[in-house]
Amino acid sequence: MCGLAGFFQGQVFDTENMVQDNLKRMTDAIRYRGPDSEGFWYNNMDKIALGHRRLAIQDLTEAGHQPMMSDCDRYIMVFNGEIYNHYEIRNDIEKLYSDIVWNGHSDTETILKSIQIFGFEETLKKLVGMFAIALWDQQVKVLYLARDRFGEKPLYYGWQNDTLLFGSELKSLIQHCSFEKIIEKKAVGSLLKHSYIAAPYTIWKQMFKVKPAHYLIFSQKFLQPEEICYWSLKNLAEQSENNKLEISDSDAIDELETILTHSIKNQLISDVPLGALLSGGIDSSLVVALMQKVSKHPVKTFSIGFEDPKFDESTHAEAVATHLGTEHTTLIMKPEDLLKLVPEIAEIYDEPFADSSQLPTTLVSRLAKQHVTVALSGDAGDELFGGYNRYFLAPKVWSVYRLFPSSIRKFLLSAVFLLKPAAWDSMFGGFLKKRGIVHVGDKLYKLAQRFSGAESFNDLYLGLVTEKSYLKRLLKNTNEFSYPLVNIKEWPKLQSDVERMMVLDTLTYLPDDILVKIDRAAMSTSLELRAPFLSHHVCEYAWKLPLEKKIRNGKGKWILREILYRYVPSEIIDRPKQGFGIPLDDWLRGPLRSWAEELLFSSKFHDHDIFEIEDIKILWEEHLSGKRQLGSTLWNILMFQAWYKVNFCEH
Repeated sequence: MCGLAGFFQGQVFDTENMVQDNLKRMTDAIRYRGPDSEGFWYNNMDKIALGHRRLAIQDLTEAGHQPMMSDCDRYIMVFNGEIYNHYEIRNDIEKLYSDIVWNGHSDTETILKSIQIFGFEETLKKLVGMFAIALWDQQVKVLYLARDRFGEKPLYYGWQNDTLLFGSELKSLIQHCSFEKIIEKKAVGSLLKHSYIAAPYTIWKQMFKVKPAHYLIFSQKFLQPEEICYWSLKNLAEQSENNKLEISDSDAIDELETILTHSIKNQLISDVPLGALLSGGIDSSLVVALMQKVSKHPVKTFSIGFEDPKFDESTHAEAVATHLGTEHTTLIMKPEDLLKLVPEIAEIYDEPFADSSQLPTTLVSRLAKQHVTVALSGDAGDELFGGYNRYFLAPKVWSVYRLFPSSIRKFLLSAVFLLKPAAWDSMFGGFLKKRGIVHVGDKLYKLAQRFSGAESFNDLYLGLVTEKSYLKRLLKNTNEFSYPLVNIKEWPKLQSDVERMMVLDTLTYLPDDILVKIDRAAMSTSLELRAPFLSHHVCEYAWKLPLEKKIRNGKGKWILREILYRYVPSEIIDRPKQGFGIPLDDWLRGPLRSWAEELLFSSKFHDHDIFEIEDIKILWEEHLSGKRQLGSTLWNILMFQAWYKVNFCEH
């Protein structure tokens, strides 16, 4: 795992010292992504420069050093990621050229040789793994930028004045002398709606994300890129809709276990210590169970717990670890441990990012790094196998909701807002609290906001994944802050509402939230995280399966549960789904209060002139009073303010 940076064109190439200085500053900014070594290559005549920071995982020798030149001297490449099938690709090449000589056993060398023989796009289609690639073709003077199928590895690009900048993180790009810090206000709207900035936008004007499963081509003649999709989840889902496997439950379970086991075995390739993150949930427990099945020694597993039992899953993880016989480490976190991390978050997530599970994810990554350099995780099981509650609750709710005329729907929803949340609490709170339901008013408000304007199931889905309630109140000019989560042209044409939700989550929430969260958390401590569910072979098989193999009897991930029951008793596994959360609402009223108030109300952090401070004060007072639970909404604002402080106020 590594970090890359580079630039193309521009006046900086007028002097060699300027090129070297910019490359050095860009790569130093992401040193933690690759602390083992650095490398540079540039050509002043062609106006191209590539920089690299290396975290050595495969081939720890100089034979894996980057930037790497192909042995034909045509291609020069920097690469971030891991290719799990690169030995298979080598075997394919050796069948064609029996006299080939390899310099080492790095996957970087394999990619370059494959590009030389099969071409760039065909090589991308062969790769199984996570990657971001920048490749310069010296013969035709073309720059390629490519990203893996699901967006596990980040890759940013954009023109600043006359220079194209590209790299693994935005904090690297802002080090270039041509970079102008201008905030993209549409991105702020995305943050408040979704708690993340949806692709292709970034927080900076004219800077973008390379989309998953795409590559870009830049040439000296045509500086606007040609964008090419080399693998399409949307097409996969549409083509599979009427071609589902006719297969028995037992055969489907056997086949998926074989495919998952193969993915995990491939991801165990490493020349450094390796382990796994274990939450005790279905996905991570299954990954660990299959790891332990194919490992000769106990797998090293890691989890963190909390003193507050409402947020603590460590006992579940320990039960799974004990049953499987792993070498398990648990760290029970005190509130002050997480609170110390809060000021660092804006540096770790170098554009505003407000999924609060970023805090425990960063801490468990730091725990694992004390023992291993590579860890496997269970991420993406929910999106591929129907794990989110909305997949089986939304269709039930919609089937009733759609029976009411539109006028009745609007009346019922508007009636919710006739009373304040506290009034709803006083009316029904006592009765529902006995059944474990608290903050009734907040829940009714949120439900009404989610359903507001829903005239179709697609509208309902967008309501479920979008926070709309305070957008107009909080932003000074909402016309500058709006764009769609997914272009309607890109929505999959599927009859199944549930499967359409699963595709859209995999195209948006997975790469822009989940994978951003784990990449930045892990790489901030120089840990490589791998996700076996994100082998495209696993994904392609998942979409061949009928939906009832995933969601059955009101529960998601049916087939994953059935595989896991072969290794772990159901009584250890079966319990309500619990997110990787923190007591954010309480902390903002308590130990985080002074930190939050400075960011929210200090005038020096509002030079951007984006938020309506008086409306923020109203929300803050409602939250402090305990009448409202507004932690998530406030966290979105706080993460922007913390980012703004780091990038504009601390120099």
